[in-house]
Amino acid sequence: MMALCIAPAPLRAAAFDVTSYGAKGDAATVNTASIQKAIDAAAKAGNGVVVFKPGVYLSGALFLKSHMELRLDRGVEIRGVQDLAAYPVMQTRVAGIEMKWPSALINVYEQSHVKIGGKGSLDGDGKIWWDKYWKMRREEYEPKGLRWAVDYDCQRPRLIQVYKSTDIDLQGLTLKRPGFWTVHICYSQRVTVDGLVIRNNTDGRGPSTDGVDIDSSSDVLVTHCDIDCNDDAICLKAGRDADGLRVNRPTEKIRIYDNTVRGGAAGVTIGSETSGGIRDIDVKGLTVLAAVPAGILFKSASTRGGTMENITIANVTTVGVATPVSITLNWNPSYSYAKLPDGIKDMPDYWRVLTEVVPPEKGLPHFRKIRISGLKSTGAQRAFAVSSYPDSPLVDFEFKDIEIEAKTAGTIANTQGWKMEGMRIKTADGSTLTVK
Repeated sequence: MMALCIAPAPLRAAAFDVTSYGAKGDAATVNTASIQKAIDAAAKAGNGVVVFKPGVYLSGALFLKSHMELRLDRGVEIRGVQDLAAYPVMQTRVAGIEMKWPSALINVYEQSHVKIGGKGSLDGDGKIWWDKYWKMRREEYEPKGLRWAVDYDCQRPRLIQVYKSTDIDLQGLTLKRPGFWTVHICYSQRVTVDGLVIRNNTDGRGPSTDGVDIDSSSDVLVTHCDIDCNDDAICLKAGRDADGLRVNRPTEKIRIYDNTVRGGAAGVTIGSETSGGIRDIDVKGLTVLAAVPAGILFKSASTRGGTMENITIANVTTVGVATPVSITLNWNPSYSYAKLPDGIKDMPDYWRVLTEVVPPEKGLPHFRKIRISGLKSTGAQRAFAVSSYPDSPLVDFEFKDIEIEAKTAGTIANTQGWKMEGMRIKTADGSTLTVK
């Protein structure tokens, strides 16, 4: 007689409802402690899922643990409180240098196997931080020639921080109004970012509200995201200046597939923090719309250093984007080059790491082995805006099947070994592209 074998049904993960721990989705109660208790219980049980009834849950920083899921279903919102004391200061990296900084609203800090997903939302309610930044910058820092310092001194919470963590999934959420960056993936491996909707340009235009920042990390997938922010939308970073060269950790093996960018500085950005190197990058299927100044943006500075290589970008469509291809290695000098003020002895330690790189040639960034194909652009102002340094030319770039309609062709300078095949650039002023 044949034995009948029936596979056991998969175990259903235990659900931990935050309301059972005292949380209230009334948009008035501060629920930080209650939600954290649910998180801790889910992690202790192993593979537990933290769930919410519909509502708006005010909270400060939350810290997820290994082997758990935070699920925000439709109708659920976690909204950050506007009190910097609710975001404990922790060691991290911010804008390319290692320093202490307020924690994010949602933190995956030195953990593994964590999922954050659902059709709900995270809202940083960040306008209070944006206003603080602009006030400091315009009234105090720029008049003193300290534009470069205000981004570090005006501490603002990020929305999601993934730091020194592995096997992390972010899926499906709507993310809104962070005080600073939206998603920061730093010193981490095997991270998936799938189907996020990022909407930062409500209630004003928040400074440095990057979409997804991948920072000295590896094996990261960003796919099916829809981003409207007020700075870099999808950005690859690897440290800044002397501190970044000291850490010397690359961003590598990154896949960026089938994303849409509606607002931001560029569709996809390499840099400006390039010190540890950025390599083995694959971008496919990117749509960039009119509110964005650049389609593909490479940026660095003469103090950054690092080698950017083996980068493939294919099937990019831009509509009304001013410059489809932009490369500058002297980006934003008032921010990129830190000049320590004379006569100030009691300055923050993190100012001191933003000093000149010695020897100076160590600060030159290098871009090589870049392949761009299937770029189609309409409504552009100029097709190309490309420049480098004579002693650090842009080496072995390949362009194939490029179609651009623009007012003018633009310029390309300081290149070596460039190849162009199937270039169709139609300009309103009749100009043609020159490569020097």
